[in-house]
Amino acid sequence: MTNKTLISRDLGNKKLHITREFNAPANKVWQAWTDSSLLDKWWAPKPWQAITKSIDFQPGGSWLYCMAGPAGEKAWCRVDFKTVATEKSFTADSAFCDEEGIINSDFPIMHWRCEFAATGTGAKVEITITFDDDASLEKILGMGFEGGFTMAHGNLDELLAE
Repeated sequence: MTNKTLISRDLGNKKLHITREFNAPANKVWQAWTDSSLLDKWWAPKPWQAITKSIDFQPGGSWLYCMAGPAGEKAWCRVDFKTVATEKSFTADSAFCDEEGIINSDFPIMHWRCEFAATGTGAKVEITITFDDDASLEKILGMGFEGGFTMAHGNLDELLAE
């Protein structure tokens, strides 16, 4: 069975809703989303690679990583974890930043809610991303978020099949 990343736009409410099923147990999918050694293997769309500088996956903690491109480009991001319900859900704010984690205000902040659930054949992840304003949502879409995140999910399929 091929799973598909479904992304719907709710422009009026400044939201993206993403649903994706995986052919792996929910606890394994949760681990892939929360363990940096696994995140680094799938988070970036190929040929880019995610490289974690630091991660503290708990409320008040953060994940600082870069997406490194094939020509040596580096795009730094910081994810600040707000809530964590182990193997069920987490909320976080993500933003582009510099290598020290100082947020770049030229780019939007994305407010994530990620929910994990077991299904009859594996696991389902439901994500709602909200934005502070319409321009922020449009900017993220214009940067290729949908294609990149869909490719990353394909990477996760490969990782979970190992």
